[in-house]
Formats: sequence, C-alpha cells, structure tokens
Amino acid sequence: MPLIFDIAVTHIAGRGRQTLVAVIGVAVGVGFSIAMAALMQGGQDDFVRQLVDTMPHVDITDEQRTARHQPAENAFETVAISGLRPRDDRRGIINPTAATSWLEGWIPGRFAASLKTQGVVRYSSREVSAAIIGVDPQHEPGVSPVVGNFVKGSFSALAAGGNNVLIGDTMANRLGAGFGDTITAVSSQGLTRNFKIAGLFHTGTTARDEGEAYVLLKNAQILSARPNAINEIRIKLDDPNRAPAVAHRAEAELGYKAVAWQEANESILEALVVRNVIMYTVVGAIMLVAGFGIYNIVSTITHEKARDIAIMKSLGFPEADMRQLFLLEGVAIGAAGSALGWLLGFSMVYALSLVRFEIAATGQEMTRLPIAWSLIHYIVASAFALGSAAVAGYLPARRAARLNPVDIIRGAT
Repeated sequence: MPLIFDIAVTHIAGRGRQTLVAVIGVAVGVGFSIAMAALMQGGQDDFVRQLVDTMPHVDITDEQRTARHQPAENAFETVAISGLRPRDDRRGIINPTAATSWLEGWIPGRFAASLKTQGVVRYSSREVSAAIIGVDPQHEPGVSPVVGNFVKGSFSALAAGGNNVLIGDTMANRLGAGFGDTITAVSSQGLTRNFKIAGLFHTGTTARDEGEAYVLLKNAQILSARPNAINEIRIKLDDPNRAPAVAHRAEAELGYKAVAWQEANESILEALVVRNVIMYTVVGAIMLVAGFGIYNIVSTITHEKARDIAIMKSLGFPEADMRQLFLLEGVAIGAAGSALGWLLGFSMVYALSLVRFEIAATGQEMTRLPIAWSLIHYIVASAFALGSAAVAGYLPARRAARLNPVDIIRGAT
C-alpha cells in the first residue's frame, strides 16, 4: 500500500497544473454547494420559525370536523340524509370553564380562550371590516404574537379595563384615526360600541395589521350578544413538534375541531420538501460537473502511463493494485478539493451572514440574510464530491487494470 500511495502521489504531482485545476473545480463546487445549502436552509428555517411564532401551535374552535351523528343512523342500517340544516348554535364551546380546566391539567405549554366575531370598525365617515377578538389580558400574552410588536401604547392597556381597543397601525391609517381616538365597532348582530384606541401594533402581517382589533373578552361578548361564550382556544406549546399529538387528544376529548400548525400549513411544508429535493439535486449536479474534471485528469494519466502500467503488471502487480492506484488518485483529488471547498464554503457563508439590507416595508429596520450554520451541509457536499471523484477515478482505473502488458510493450493499440 505505501508503494501504491507513492506512485499515486508521483502521478498527481507530475501533472501539477491539471491537478490544481481539478482540485479548484471540486473546491468551487463544494464551496458554492455549502453556501447555497446554508442560505436555502436558513431561509426555510426562518420561514418556519416565523410561521410557528405568529400562529397558535394548536387552534381549537367551536366547529365540528364532520357533521353530527344523526339518530336515524342508529335506528337503520342504511340511511340517506339530504337537506339537513344544522341549528345556528351561538353558544360557542359548550362549558368553556370545564374545557379550559381540563386543558390546564395536562397541556405542556400555554393557552388562551377568546371570542372572535366579524364586524366593522368605523371612524368618522370611514369604515373597515375587521375581526373583533375578545381576549383575556392575563392569558393572551402567552400565545399572542401581537404583544411585543406595539409602536404606540402596550398590550397591558387592556388590563386597565374600560372600553379600550388595540388595532394595527395599518388599520388606523386606513381609518385616519390615531392613538387615543375613539372608534365605533359594529358587530354582525348590528350592535355598536365605542372604544378608545389604547395601542397600535405592527406585526408585519398585513391581514393582522389591517384586519384585527383586540378588546376585552367581556366587551366582545356584549358586542356579539353572546354572554359567557368563547369560540376559540389557542395553544402555544413548549415543543411545537408535539402539536399533532396534542391536537388529536384535545379533539378526541372535547369533540371540537383542533388543528395543529402542521395541518394548517400542510401545503407549505410539502413545498419546502420539494424545495429541499431541488436544492440537493443542484448540489449533485455541481459535483457531477466537478467529477468530469477529475475523470479527465485520471484518464489522461492512465493513457500517458500505459507503459508504466505494463511494466508494473509484468513485475507482478495484480489488477486490483492497478484499480486501487488510479482510484486513489481520483479520491485524493476529490479529498483535496473538499478540504479547500470547506474553507471556501465557510468564507462564503460568513460573508453572506454579514450582508445587511433595509426592508422597504418598515423603512428603518435593518436585517441580515437568514443563514443556517450546519455541519451536515459540509458533510453532504463532501460526500457528493468524494462520490463523484470515486466514480471518475474508477472508470479509468478499471480500463487500466484490464490492459494487456504484452500488447502495450509491443506497441499494439
């Protein structure tokens, strides 16, 4: 083995310029693959993190996933029901106190009950359709993404009591209202109530900033003529990945529809899987191109060293040693390129992490590119590089091992 290794080093060093070009080709492929993977994975992780942070991990509503079981279905084996019109039940989640007490006993996280109703918010001659959400100021901060995004006032203004309302700055701009002004909320039942703007928030989500208004739970119940009612329980878990199991248990026990964030964003998560497949396909293509450079140099060495191969086989070197020799040369180029590519990839990822840019929507906020620092990216890129190098080295190695030394020495083609 040491002799085979020495011969491989001599072959590679003898074609220094071509070897350097092949190593640089592999290094560039590995470096750009690492940088691309870090950027795409970082963007994906940042998107999922924002998705998880801005919505409840489990959302329990007063809806039924399927139509209620009808008594006729129990009395007859075959039943066809048509024209069924369910009653308009405005009670929301029945016995909310018992439901919240049961959840409090085992939920590994925080939850908050609320009453959400559709209505219109008016100021002067302008009006905006909005979701009027009645919340409990004590429990809401544990689940709401709005709490830490106030530009004026704060969420604690609701705890002071009274007819206070918290709206998004986009809604306020559309209404022409400002902090401290009094607006009128009109429910779908036609009931009206005046509220003082006690806080303006900006989350960056247009639907929330221009379409949600937060009031005390009791005020929402009065406005919608649904005393003591709630129609939504939002849960934030310590471990978001446990959401499907928690949703399944809550739905089985309470009988109401419980949706985990994974279920609510199933199509988005599927798109991310496809995105990862595309990313690693591109990485493989880059490494394949680099492999052609390795194949070219090893194949050239094999052709130029044909007489050396004949002499070595005449001295007793078996075919396995010939294959091992040229395969080792290909892998050595791939390994050197991978090591240099790691350094290049790290430098590129670090440079990308320093890039700062201004978001036009916020005007002042500066942010950085989302970057994922992961050893997996380096390992995968190197695995593709070494795999392509091994294949590129094996093909000429197999041809070299099959050469007949007598034909080579006689000058036969």
